[in-house]
Amino acid sequence: MLGPWINSAALLAGGGLGAALSQRVPKRVRDALPLSCGIISAAVGAVMMNKAHTIPAISLALLTGALIGELLFLERRLEQAIGWLQQKAQRFIPTESNDLGANSFVLKYVTILVLFCVSGMGIFGAMHEGMSGNANILLTKSVLDLFTAAIFATELGFSVVLIAVPQILIQSALFFSGALLIPLISPTMQADFSACGGIIMLATGLRICGIKIFPIVNMLPALLLVMPFSALWLYCLG
Repeated sequence: MLGPWINSAALLAGGGLGAALSQRVPKRVRDALPLSCGIISAAVGAVMMNKAHTIPAISLALLTGALIGELLFLERRLEQAIGWLQQKAQRFIPTESNDLGANSFVLKYVTILVLFCVSGMGIFGAMHEGMSGNANILLTKSVLDLFTAAIFATELGFSVVLIAVPQILIQSALFFSGALLIPLISPTMQADFSACGGIIMLATGLRICGIKIFPIVNMLPALLLVMPFSALWLYCLG
């Protein structure tokens, strides 16, 4: 389980370094570099989207998943939870810097929480390592997360470091589940899963860049639906 540990270590190192140097980083750099992170996320998502095999199944999974997320108010509940935790942690951990407003903090924190913990690259990378033993995807993500965490920590403070906890838990669970799913998953289902994660990563990148605030948390149920939908679609056509 090399990938999840290295990925979380990179997040810890980047977040701690960025928070420690936040006062020395010019504002123009703090404003400009997240745009680079956003476009990189979008570009990685676009590459992963090219793996799509059954586009109707992916589309159906995304639409159904988004509907479920909206009905369950997933993003709103996560925002409320982060806002509550921010208030409780304020007296112990500096969660804001540069007079960042509470609403802006929660919005950005939700975005990077999804980017670090449940992006298509992270989910697919953890499952891929569990199924094949190859950690290259998560190692690539670790390099991106090192710099991304440092950049966002200059604005959000040491709260970025806390994301390493849910990240290692989620990726570890996916790593072990990947080995269990090997007999049940076809290459086509894996490709569609990767493409679905790529679309969510593209939406995350556009959100980081401020182009469009996609409700990416509400889209996440699609990752649970896309492989069953892909298998069902191929079965019906067969």
